[in-house]
Amino acid sequence: MDKYRVSPKEKVKLQDIETEGIGSKEEAVAKFLEINEKLEVLQERLYSEGKHKILVVLQGMDTSGKDGAIRGVFDGVNPQGVKVANFKVPTAEELAHDYLWRVHKQTPGKGEIVIFNRSHYEDVLVVRIHNLVPDKVWKKRYDQINDFERLLAEEGTTILKFFLHISRKEQKERLLERLADPSKHWKFNPGDLKERAIWDKYEEAYEDVLERTSTEWAPWYIIPADKKWFRNLVIGKILLETLEKLDIEVPPSMPADEVKQYQQQLENE
Repeated sequence: MDKYRVSPKEKVKLQDIETEGIGSKEEAVAKFLEINEKLEVLQERLYSEGKHKILVVLQGMDTSGKDGAIRGVFDGVNPQGVKVANFKVPTAEELAHDYLWRVHKQTPGKGEIVIFNRSHYEDVLVVRIHNLVPDKVWKKRYDQINDFERLLAEEGTTILKFFLHISRKEQKERLLERLADPSKHWKFNPGDLKERAIWDKYEEAYEDVLERTSTEWAPWYIIPADKKWFRNLVIGKILLETLEKLDIEVPPSMPADEVKQYQQQLENE
């Protein structure tokens, strides 16, 4: 899985990085089912142990599959211990604070996995591309974000950041698919076409994000996302390997005499 990880200060050229993935769908789906079962067990232990905190950040171009990755990778996990945070246009209250204020409130507590569907990185992407703040403002934010994530990591949060890398061709096909199916019209946003027209600007902005904010404590992974089944397999594998390294403890069992006592109590009702 290290081949997908961006090393600190590594130069990134997205046009040179694969979006397709490798292998067959059948093999990938079979492997993913095994991974998903293990994830369910580890996530249950994570929640019951109440010690570790996991933050998963999902970013990508429009239609890159952030919602699909959440549904696919986290299918079957205990909803009590997994939360999804969406970051849309800031409210008036949020704009009255610093840009990380609304983000910090959503970070995971002990025993939780929190998934950011888009994130604080919008403040060095959208605001940059659409000139919402001066250059001198957003350019400072790379270091601020690195410091923010270092704080989280030093306080016990494990951070995984996934850039879902799709091709422009695949985005076009997904948009056409939404238009062709009336049941998917709600997914189509005419604004996506305006954003698609400035694809190169987004690509340049993402390259800067990946180069300047992939750190030892909060690494970025570039995930080939044209094939949904491959996307889920790679994210699931990286998440599984990360959880296994945490050495999460199995919840302790009750002493045998206590078990017997409670069994008798129930049986005698």
